[in-house]
Amino acid sequence: MIDFDTAPLTPLEIRVLGVLVEKQFVTPDAYPLTVNSITAGCNQKTSRHPVMEVTERDVTATMDGLKQRSMVIETYGASGRVLRYAHNIGKVLGIGPPMQALLASLMLRGPLTPGELRSACDRLYKFADISSVEAYLEDMIPRAVVPLVVKLPRQYGAREQRWAHLVGGPVAIDEETAPAPSEGGSSRADLRAEVAALRDEVAELRERLARLEVALGGDGGG
Repeated sequence: MIDFDTAPLTPLEIRVLGVLVEKQFVTPDAYPLTVNSITAGCNQKTSRHPVMEVTERDVTATMDGLKQRSMVIETYGASGRVLRYAHNIGKVLGIGPPMQALLASLMLRGPLTPGELRSACDRLYKFADISSVEAYLEDMIPRAVVPLVVKLPRQYGAREQRWAHLVGGPVAIDEETAPAPSEGGSSRADLRAEVAALRDEVAELRERLARLEVALGGDGGG
């Protein structure tokens, strides 16, 4: 039985799975992947957070744990000479291509908003709009074998809430993900928001005063 709460995937296991899913979509002709290709994908400097620097030995050792959990499958492919690996998360987690694309993007890039996710998934799966991304994310909680994602509290000054994967265990709420405090302990972001609100109020009061002066002036001249 899958239980990411008590037996979470390691950061490298998460990265390896993300790379396998990504490359299946992006470079299907080269998939399944060799250890060398997986390592290169793990160490990629773009579209990765955090950036890693791992060796082929690290990746090979990581495969043992993923194989035990049926997350990856070994194959020699058409050549029959070089050992290759394919992911098996669609079957194990009970998710199709759209959800696989979303999960892989979160595993490779960290927490993202639905808008950021749609852009990140552009080469993996074409979502019609942000609403469809949000719908799939919501479905990844009850429809998958286990809840795979969580909506994080709104960040200071942010318009959209970010989503994070749960395959590495529960997401810790830190300073970046914590909601704004309701009382006391004002941050710079809080102060900026308060100043902006006060400016809006002053502008509105000035506009009302101007309208009142016009009205009074009109009455006095009649």
